[in-house]
Amino acid sequence: MRRIEVGGGAAPYAVEVGPGLLGGLRVPERQVALIHPEDLPAVWVAQAQASLNPVVTVPVPARDDCKTLEVYAGVLSALAAVNLPRDGAVVGVGGGAATDLAGFVAASYLRGVAYYSAPTTLLGMVDAAVGGKTGVNLPEGKNLVGAFWPPRAVWCDVATLGTLPPAVFREGAAEAFKHGLISDPGLMARVLSPDFRPDGSGLEDTVADAIAVKAGVVTRDLFERGERAFLNFGHTLAHTLEAVTHHAVPHGEAVGYGMHYAARLSRALGGEDLTGHTRAFLEWQRPSPLPALEFGDLAPFMARDKKADSDGVRFVLLPALAAPELARVPETVLRAEYLGFQADLGALGLLR
Repeated sequence: MRRIEVGGGAAPYAVEVGPGLLGGLRVPERQVALIHPEDLPAVWVAQAQASLNPVVTVPVPARDDCKTLEVYAGVLSALAAVNLPRDGAVVGVGGGAATDLAGFVAASYLRGVAYYSAPTTLLGMVDAAVGGKTGVNLPEGKNLVGAFWPPRAVWCDVATLGTLPPAVFREGAAEAFKHGLISDPGLMARVLSPDFRPDGSGLEDTVADAIAVKAGVVTRDLFERGERAFLNFGHTLAHTLEAVTHHAVPHGEAVGYGMHYAARLSRALGGEDLTGHTRAFLEWQRPSPLPALEFGDLAPFMARDKKADSDGVRFVLLPALAAPELARVPETVLRAEYLGFQADLGALGLLR
């Protein structure tokens, strides 16, 4: 088992990575609410319930269908109905959407109760469950409502990855590959290696090393006042694609597309040409083809990106490998590179 320490808040916590962790979950709180997506395999739900003996188990819709104000309110009511006390805890088990929701519930129920996370997808492990960002979506955009509420502990049971459909595993790899681009270039080759698979010998270490990149950034900048924004490389277009398609494009695939667009923008503004790396990732990931959206369809959603300020949208760019920066991009460049981006996708058979 690997253990990664995360600081940057009032109470540092550990992320444990290894097989078999769901069967041994332990928390000091006596009353626990368990939140999980309704499509989580019954074996993982049963293991978590046997470990935690929750006073209430709340299944929620799968993926981003759970990240709505309506579902959020229903979960809060479920906790209130069993009188979960202030010294109780919320444990989120499942993918990144479910842990985002569970964390926001914990942050706001009774003005904040203890939160623990047990991600069961690759995307949840290397990104969503670490760092304390919690929240839900609005029709106007992704993650526009939420709070910073770090977990007390995170358990990444890599045995759960063996039950994921191959496309969902590849989707989750986008965040690990991104961590390679912005901080640890060795991760890129490891993600694209044939050994990077649920039964691969290097899985645990690759997952742990990808988590370590985010843990380091979060420790230095918990509230995203500086370098934490760099973790959003590729996410401006990604969140836009998710919102404009009503989440028909899943997050990890949207990030794969967003990284390639961001690499093109970086090159257009004089940076190193990293588009070969992002194209290679898209060829490995094999995402579902994108609809042929016009730039005008995307612009209103880009304008609401969380990295925008009073002067407009800011993109995370890579002037060089592992050297990210925040920059404004002229609209003429955004439009021109979007056309080039679509041409690249057409050549890869990823545009419909």
